[in-house]
Amino acid sequence: MTPETAVRRRTHAAQPDWGRLSGRLVLVNLSIVAAPLALFLLSLAIGGGKTNLQVLITLGSLFLTFLVIGGIGVMRLLTTRYRVTDALVELHTGRFFRSERSIPLDRIRSVDLTANPLHRLFGLTTLQLGTGEQSASSGRTLALEGIRKTDAIELRRQIIERRDAGRGTPPVHEGGPISELDWSWLRYGPLSVWGVGGVFVVAGSLYRTLREMKVDPLELGVVKDLENRFGSVPLWYGLLVAAAVVVVLGIAGSTGTFIESWSGYRLERAEGGMFRIRRGLLVTRSVSIEERRLRGVELIEPIPLRWAKGAKLHAVASGLGNREDNRRRRVLTPPTPRDEARRVAADVLVEHPALTERAGLTPHPKAALRRRISRAITATILIAAVPVGLGLWLSPALVTAGWITALVLLPLLLAFAYDAYRTLGHGLRGRYLVASSGTFAHRTVALQRDGIIGWKISRSAFQRRAGLLTLGATTAAGDGVYQVRDVSVTEGLMLAEGAVPQLLAPFIERVPDRG
Repeated sequence: MTPETAVRRRTHAAQPDWGRLSGRLVLVNLSIVAAPLALFLLSLAIGGGKTNLQVLITLGSLFLTFLVIGGIGVMRLLTTRYRVTDALVELHTGRFFRSERSIPLDRIRSVDLTANPLHRLFGLTTLQLGTGEQSASSGRTLALEGIRKTDAIELRRQIIERRDAGRGTPPVHEGGPISELDWSWLRYGPLSVWGVGGVFVVAGSLYRTLREMKVDPLELGVVKDLENRFGSVPLWYGLLVAAAVVVVLGIAGSTGTFIESWSGYRLERAEGGMFRIRRGLLVTRSVSIEERRLRGVELIEPIPLRWAKGAKLHAVASGLGNREDNRRRRVLTPPTPRDEARRVAADVLVEHPALTERAGLTPHPKAALRRRISRAITATILIAAVPVGLGLWLSPALVTAGWITALVLLPLLLAFAYDAYRTLGHGLRGRYLVASSGTFAHRTVALQRDGIIGWKISRSAFQRRAGLLTLGATTAAGDGVYQVRDVSVTEGLMLAEGAVPQLLAPFIERVPDRG
């Protein structure tokens, strides 16, 4: 035996064994046809067990579907292999069309677990590895769908340990729970505008589906019955009742979404210097964020959540993937009390809870308030001009409606304008640049100053006239750019220089004092 052969044999022997998917995956695939099969058997039982050609064709179609799905599941089970070496995670799939993929351990940024209801029923889960790349190429993620939950947890532990062993970087802080679900937070579930929007989306989808099936929704028996019962009520009363029904359905939908999304919520520091967020009732999710890639947090207070003194917390971190992945994985807390969100932010960043407080931030000049007031007035004029213009052409009643619209809308928009101005603020607090802005959703971001890689300065024609600019801090994390809106030129440049000294200096032209 030659020395080269001995080395190859020892290297081959040192490689770990290949793992395979769970055999329960076949049951998951076959259960897909369970619902249509049960519906067919139910219709057959209601029909007295009578068979005809149509019944035989349907039964044959279900049987063929059963064979195809079962065959695909068996082939996938037999041809999929995976293993974790000291340097790579490897996945081999396919028999006729083979695919061999691998991800270096030192490129892995996330190890997430997801299980839908069928997977949970059979004790399975999906382990997804992400490299944090923002491109849409197929090489940025690797998924193992259909492995046992215990195997997935052990595999995640091995990947994190071997990755960190190669880096030689111990966890930044000790592990432990940071926040867990308090069911009193359920009161914030209905406070979402998406609930009402979802009612219209469902209603529109149902209407379109019925129309494509050549069914007129207005001719259905339920609609006709409602028309016979309430067809004589005044129009304003019908609109009021319809609005109340939509609001109630929206509240129910938002509450149900909160329960499904956040049941079992737990935010903790886990092994390998990771933050782990676990949540979900029907679809369980376990998302990991590397602590060393955290660049800050963003506190969000949308209407009407902030009226109830609630807020949400998002992570500003790199390595979360493309824009869609980042939007899905950056959420740190459900809608919670504002003080709880600030406490979690302080715990995650290991900073004082006052870091995300707007109180104490430098206010912006009055010119920023005038800009928002002018926008409110312009929006009021444009909206009211529509019925007024139609009224001059069609009916004087529309002119009156336009003036009433303007009288009602102007105070409301002016109130929003003043609230948006009060929200503006910026400042440097230790290692962080803190900026606050927003109208319908107040956003306060705390961004690490050493995570800022550049500045983006923009000035519209109206801003130049008012002596204002918008300063954008660019970073390789989160949304990429976080803006300090409508700050004076002097304050904006001083803020940029104070946050990251000398970064903006090569692009500033100093005007000599002619005094």
